[in-house]
Amino acid sequence: QVQLVESGGGLVQPGGSLRLSCAASGFTFARAVMNWYRQAPGKERELVAAIRSAGGSTNYHDSVKGRFTISRDDAKNTVYLQMNSLKPEDTAVYFCNAWSGWNVYWGQGTQVTVSS
Repeated sequence: QVQLVESGGGLVQPGGSLRLSCAASGFTFARAVMNWYRQAPGKERELVAAIRSAGGSTNYHDSVKGRFTISRDDAKNTVYLQMNSLKPEDTAVYFCNAWSGWNVYWGQGTQVTVSS
């Protein structure tokens, strides 16, 4: 059974940092492309960051470049999203996502709120 379990969300002040984690199981993690998406109220879900397998090249949404870093630990089947210099517009539910062969998997999401 495939599981993607996110953690690390919460309330943070503008300029602060959070680190999201996503623990995966039930598929071959090391071969999967791992992604973080987010969805703000009233907006469509958008791809924030992606990391490929075997070398881990990365891509970022323009709005988070230079502030967010995606990384993976294949030994722990975990993908991370380090978020620095957070802004109110980063407020959203953040979802972990895996592309494994022809399959796409989603986590349940974790809320990130940036507010003073």
